[in-house]
Amino acid sequence: LDRYSSRQEWEDACWQKILKSEDLLKLLTTRNERHNLVMRAAIIDAINSGKKYREIAEELWLSPQTVSTIKKATKENNYRSYRERGKTERKKKVYSAGPISRRRKHRGRAVRTKYGTVYLPY
Repeated sequence: LDRYSSRQEWEDACWQKILKSEDLLKLLTTRNERHNLVMRAAIIDAINSGKKYREIAEELWLSPQTVSTIKKATKENNYRSYRERGKTERKKKVYSAGPISRRRKHRGRAVRTKYGTVYLPY
């Protein structure tokens, strides 16, 4: 770490070493992560060849939203998952107050018993 001027430079150098070693890449990533990397690369290749989102999605069995996310990532040079983007970009759900319950107003004072709450006259 001391040989590099910044942490980013160190990360880039480590990534280059990982890419050179296929065994190390297999060791550090799960099968699912490798699958995701291959799918993302295939999406980028299809976008660059001019295919439409729906064609890509049907061909690779993905949602158009996934294809759109990868396209955004290539524009920004940064991939952010749906969960990460949700923290800032997606709108919060607004829930209505719901049905207003018409509770009967009880007369008297409430006394809790083993049978439930009983209202006694004042």
